[in-house]
Amino acid sequence: MNQTVYEHEIPKGSKLYFGASARLKRQIEQKAGELLENSGFSEIITPYFSYHQHASVAAEKLLRFSDADNHEIALRADSTVDVVRIATRRLKDGTKKWFYIQPVFNYPSDEIYQIGAEVLDSSNLNECLATPIAIFSHFGIEPHLQISNMEIPKIICQLLNLPISTFENGRLEVLLDLNLSWLNRLAVISSDADLDAAIAEVPAQLRQPLEAMRKLGGECAWAKKIYAPLYYSKMRYYDKLFFRFLCDNSILASGGSYEIEGRACVGFAVFTDALTQILTKKDNK
Repeated sequence: MNQTVYEHEIPKGSKLYFGASARLKRQIEQKAGELLENSGFSEIITPYFSYHQHASVAAEKLLRFSDADNHEIALRADSTVDVVRIATRRLKDGTKKWFYIQPVFNYPSDEIYQIGAEVLDSSNLNECLATPIAIFSHFGIEPHLQISNMEIPKIICQLLNLPISTFENGRLEVLLDLNLSWLNRLAVISSDADLDAAIAEVPAQLRQPLEAMRKLGGECAWAKKIYAPLYYSKMRYYDKLFFRFLCDNSILASGGSYEIEGRACVGFAVFTDALTQILTKKDNK
């Protein structure tokens, strides 16, 4: 039996900001915009509808429709692919650094506000760490920075004949059951010294991706760092270095290296909803 939907109800997964929370959300977005513009980024606001969302998001997460010519379109579930393609094929003004402050939508009714940026023709992921760190520092919070590399799970799958779903689903027990000392070591890295020891022991194919993680961690001044070489992001385009900022079981930001249209790029997103919730809890203590 269908339940009554009252006039004041909003769909599950949708967001409602008012009063203090609306003001805090605006302050976060305003500060982020200032930081990004001061760092040489130009703002872009992409359409809510897209023909290319399947390139970045699994089909089951898309809200899909048909346009006037019966071509399939989807409500924007990710901004990265559209930003790179629009900047490359429509704008062509030479701008390499773009940022956006806009929501994305996932099936069935998830509404997600985010602040994101993309740097075209770049592999400098430190540039993508700078803005989230500046935002967190401005608002007085210290989430943990997790550094990973998407090449590592893929190489391990090739070496051990494992499906990538082992990593997608976080099946750490499958890896530990293999009882390989180098693999067990990768599962418990907690410091720079642990990572250095792992680099000395792993198969040769894994050394360069691990060294890239070590280099990124060494160049970043953020104190709270963790390395997670066995983590695998389900975002389709991230293919090398990847990072997340974590606080109280919430993901506050993520980003990484990727390639679209044959162009090496880096980008990140700060998840405004999660950050607003963390800051609201902090203010109420």
